[in-house]
Amino acid sequence: MDCYLEYLDNTMRRQVLLFLWFLCITSVCGQVSYSIPEEMEKGAIVCNVAQDLGLDHKRLKSGKARLHSGDSAEYIELNRDMGVLLIKERIDRETLCGEITPCALHLQMILENPMELFRITIEITDINDNAPSFSSSEKRFEISESAVIGSKFVLAKAIDADIGTNGLQSYLLKPTHNFALKLENQADGSKKVEMVLQKPLDREQEERISLILTALDGGQPRMSGTMQITVNVLDANDNAPVFTKTVYKATLRENSQRGTSVITVTASDKDRGSNGEISYAISNLEARFLDLFQIDRQTGEVVLIGEIDYEKAKLLQIDVEATDKGGLSDSSKILVDIIDVNDNSPQLKILSNSDAISEDSPENTVIAMLSVNDPDSEKNGEIKCHINDEIPFKIQNTMNGFYSLVTEVALDREVSPQYNITVTCSDEGVPSLSSSVTLTLQISDVNDNAPDFERSSYEAYIVENNTPGLSIFTVKATDADWNQNARVSYILEDSSVNGVPVSSYVSVSADSGVIHAVRSFDYEQIKDFQFHVKAQDGGSPPLSSNVTVKILIQDQNDNPPQVLYPVQTGGSVVAEMVPRSADVGYLVTKVVAVDVDSGQNAWLSYKLQKATDRALFEVGSQNGEIRTIRQVTDKDAVKQRLTVIVEDNGQPSRSATVIVNVAVADSFPEVLSEFTDFTHDKEYNDNLTFYLVLALAVVSFLFITCLVVIISVKIYRWRQSRILYHSSLPVIPYYPPRYSDTLGTGTLPHVYNYEVCRTTDSRKSDCKFGTVGSQNVLIMDPSSTGTMQRIQSEKNILDEPDSPLEVSRMGLGDVACFR
Repeated sequence: MDCYLEYLDNTMRRQVLLFLWFLCITSVCGQVSYSIPEEMEKGAIVCNVAQDLGLDHKRLKSGKARLHSGDSAEYIELNRDMGVLLIKERIDRETLCGEITPCALHLQMILENPMELFRITIEITDINDNAPSFSSSEKRFEISESAVIGSKFVLAKAIDADIGTNGLQSYLLKPTHNFALKLENQADGSKKVEMVLQKPLDREQEERISLILTALDGGQPRMSGTMQITVNVLDANDNAPVFTKTVYKATLRENSQRGTSVITVTASDKDRGSNGEISYAISNLEARFLDLFQIDRQTGEVVLIGEIDYEKAKLLQIDVEATDKGGLSDSSKILVDIIDVNDNSPQLKILSNSDAISEDSPENTVIAMLSVNDPDSEKNGEIKCHINDEIPFKIQNTMNGFYSLVTEVALDREVSPQYNITVTCSDEGVPSLSSSVTLTLQISDVNDNAPDFERSSYEAYIVENNTPGLSIFTVKATDADWNQNARVSYILEDSSVNGVPVSSYVSVSADSGVIHAVRSFDYEQIKDFQFHVKAQDGGSPPLSSNVTVKILIQDQNDNPPQVLYPVQTGGSVVAEMVPRSADVGYLVTKVVAVDVDSGQNAWLSYKLQKATDRALFEVGSQNGEIRTIRQVTDKDAVKQRLTVIVEDNGQPSRSATVIVNVAVADSFPEVLSEFTDFTHDKEYNDNLTFYLVLALAVVSFLFITCLVVIISVKIYRWRQSRILYHSSLPVIPYYPPRYSDTLGTGTLPHVYNYEVCRTTDSRKSDCKFGTVGSQNVLIMDPSSTGTMQRIQSEKNILDEPDSPLEVSRMGLGDVACFR
């Protein structure tokens, strides 16, 4: 026994050396193959897979290397630290594969970041660890002594779970005096064992014969199993049963129901009586055949009693035996072809998948690896996989039975932040069977969208004289990105308005985009301005966009009208002269006023507030023209005082008042006498008041008045000389520079200039001039009464028919100016 164990140990050592010689045979496309014997100790090293695949240990750890072994038990494990494959559980080739050869474990090693797949094939080689065995330790035959030489008797076959040379190799029958052993090779590689009579039997000499049948394998050392055969010699049975066929063939669909008739075998026996009665039996000793088929002992009909599976066995061989009552027998076999039925759906396994990828991932980025298997055959096992439509992914067949799910085009999280990807695999059977699996993939955001304003530009309005800090308007921008990348901040771009930084006019809230006024605006100083607001997101790097905002200042009625004509002087009395012959509608003068506001705030209207004689004059409400409303009579007073109020159209309205003095007279002396009395009375009253207050103040006032009169006379003479001798144009009413009115509305929004055109002889010109109307406007100084005679003489000169100087009527009526 010790020698036997030592011999077995030496054999194991030789097999291990043979295994090491076959290790680490690397194939292309990320595939390696190894060969190991069965029954290796737990923890034994299979190979250095990292070295064979050209991977370092760091890559195994960073890639979270792991093994995927499908449905088979996990016999192999990976040691990431050493990069080697180890035996995890003892492997029994017979349990793992049975009769299938070669027997191999198909593993997949998966790495992540980046995702890689390596195929590993480990072939399990057989060792001689199983001895041949018979299902029964004893076999009995009852053979007539009349059995003819050459009669065959079927013996039970031995079973050896090992394969190849370690499997069953030969049989040995002892003793061989009467019987010889006959072996016949069968289609499935097994041997048919028969005992052949080679010497006639004689019951009288030997009633019972004992034989030993030994089954031997080819292993080292060889192992064997024995069965005891006992032959009881009977009286003569001359003929043995004979089957009609040596081989019967049948076909059977794998989904056939129990009770289905497979085939009926037939044997005949020439003997009569009990020696000719035949019984049938299945001689296969494997339990699987006894569980699958049953034969009618009388009729020979073989019936299916179990479930058959094409994926487990494609061809079944049933050994049948026909035996008569005399103990003679014959054998035959039934070859049953199993027809495949598409009864297996494709099996999908997710080897590795990513839960989320960035939206800027390049095309063909692997997001999942799957293995697909269909155990059916031919068309029933051909698989095609596809994914649901209208998603930016595709599925690729990377290796036989392995698929990769990759991106097909660039992703956009703003279009779809999540995808539910359904992978469906269908076989080519009829009807087709399919399986599916759904993966959920999140798309992580990248800052690839700049903030977008709701409008291309904004206009906002604010009323002037606003309170500083008032909210004017809100700009709004949205960002299609997510989280921090979509957080928008608003920034006021640097610029200037009329040389002043825009930040001194407005400010922008960084979070809300609300625009606030920094100062109070004045419409008369600035009517509108524009600036740029930038919206910037919180991404890295940040993205931004600009928008133009225009602020329009709205006018308020904060300015009263300004009277331009007639000019209100402090010391002089300005009078418009109306002849007593004036008709109804005679234009006395025109009140000219402006309002620096705009719109309806600058629409002016005129009305007569007070008048010496309200029945004589009226004021045009729109144009400010003062006209007579009846015929002037001699009874009308020379001195007429009109108070005109000018109002704008604002809410509330603002107004200005102007006093217009009108002289109703035909001659200058009459006018002068009236206005002189008026002025002297006023001076007397004023002087009397001043004398009563302080005598010194009166003396000073008289001195200043005399000085002003002298200067006025000098200036008047100088102006008269220039008018009479150096100018061909008449004296016109006073209009302030850059103001005039040609529309008759009473407002002067624009600058106009009047031009007077004359020929050398004004009386022959296209413009007609009146010589009397030159006295219509008088400017009377209270201190100028002493110059009346000189003024009268100058008037005579003007009245001469040949005088070259005539006064023109210029829209406001005939005018003349005297100081």
